[in-house]
Amino acid sequence: MAVVMNMEWDGVTREQYEAVRKIVNFEGNAPAGGLFHVASFSDTGIRVTDLWQSAEDFQTFVEKRLMPGTKEAGIQGEPRVQIYPVHNLFTPGFRPL
Repeated sequence: MAVVMNMEWDGVTREQYEAVRKIVNFEGNAPAGGLFHVASFSDTGIRVTDLWQSAEDFQTFVEKRLMPGTKEAGIQGEPRVQIYPVHNLFTPGFRPL
């Protein structure tokens, strides 16, 4: 079942996120089950919303790639993560940035 993952990680900067993008290379080597990713920043840190084919796919990505990458980038602490089953998805006119 597809799931949406919402992550809030206070203290993470744009520079750290860009470092993780390079280390983890999720865009060049898409993780199994990853369908959609969007990152934004608030005054306190990063906010991420992902769409995954399953919660298990997300967890595998976290354990094998994301957390090792965040550690390598020097990111401290732990994110707040919420995962919910997808009820509906609609993306009219979507074009990658």
